[in-house]
Amino acid sequence: MLSKKTKYAIKALVVLGKNADKPPMQISKIAEEEKIPKKFLEQILLDLRNAGFLYSKKGAGGGYSLNKDPKDIYLVQIMRITDGPIAMVPCASLNFYHKCDECHQETTCGIRDVFIEVRDATVKILSETSIADVISRESTLILNG
Repeated sequence: MLSKKTKYAIKALVVLGKNADKPPMQISKIAEEEKIPKKFLEQILLDLRNAGFLYSKKGAGGGYSLNKDPKDIYLVQIMRITDGPIAMVPCASLNFYHKCDECHQETTCGIRDVFIEVRDATVKILSETSIADVISRESTLILNG
């Protein structure tokens, strides 16, 4: 399941992507528009800034803006920053692997084999979907809605 932290990070990046040609946005405005608790959003934006996705400016006219083009920010990157592993079981993780305590023989484990396929399919979709794609999908859904 997608954590609130990841969902809020994506929502904030979408808002900032939609406002890319405007001055930096204040945390309070993003929090209000997206119904995200301000304190929680502060931590999320700090993590995204530290990872190089955001630029922050202090003082009058300050706030946050994207440090990268929305088409260059992929959901897989955001999920790994906010939640860590994409895989549903630790033995199937690419970046956060560790052996399952109860596993007798990893190479013949049917559960692991299935969840490696799930991980691969998930990573493929998330690696090919950018913030720009999410913005585009929202526009299409609004037009067709």
